[in-house]
Amino acid sequence: MKYMLLIYNRPGFVEELTEAERGELFGEVDAIMKELTESGELIGGQALADPSTTRTVRQRDGLPAVTDGPFLESKEVFAGYIAVDCESLERATEIAARWPDVRFGGAMEVRAIMHDSGAEM
Repeated sequence: MKYMLLIYNRPGFVEELTEAERGELFGEVDAIMKELTESGELIGGQALADPSTTRTVRQRDGLPAVTDGPFLESKEVFAGYIAVDCESLERATEIAARWPDVRFGGAMEVRAIMHDSGAEM
C-alpha cells in the first residue's frame, strides 16, 4: 500500500535551532531516508520552497482568483512530503511518528494514495 506522509512545520523553526540541534535533526532525517531506501519502502520525497513563493488558486464569482502565499488559518505550513510503499497504515504511521520535525512542533499527516486504495475511501 502506498502512503503520502505530509510534513507540516512552523515557519522559521529550523532557524531557531542551534547548529548542533540542526545537525541532529538533519542527521535523523538522513538516517530514516537511508533506512527506507534500503528497505525498498521509499518511493520519493521532497522539501518544499518557502511559503512566501507560493500561489493559491481559488474560485471567486465563478472565476479563478490567484493570491500569493497559502494564507491559511494555521500556524503550520506544508513543508514537504515523503511517499512510501509499505505493508500497512500502521507501518506508515510508525515512520511518520519517528520523523524528527514532530518533536519541534511539526506534524505528519499520513494519507493513503487513492490509486492503490480504491475509490471507496
